[in-house]
Amino acid sequence: MVDAAELIDNDFLRQFEMKIDDKLAKIEYSLQERKIFLTKIIIPEEVIDQGFSKEFLAAVFEQIQERNLSVVPTSPEIAKFVRSNRKYKRMLPVGVRI
Repeated sequence: MVDAAELIDNDFLRQFEMKIDDKLAKIEYSLQERKIFLTKIIIPEEVIDQGFSKEFLAAVFEQIQERNLSVVPTSPEIAKFVRSNRKYKRMLPVGVRI
């Protein structure tokens, strides 16, 4: 499902965006120095049941990893994703535990 969709980093609105079934999913962020704070995730209700959010979050984390940024998840849903995906825990800054 996510493979065909394009992940866009809208730096003007400070959010990652992905269109799915003509709906816009987004993750809002704040960038400070070499850290990106993921503050809010908004997934359209129509695609929540399809398991889209995990794929969307994985795509966002992969893009952040390519940019060599540390991730600080401030949204409970994003923190839960990091806890359940060990490979993304190493992207947390020193001293941040989830």
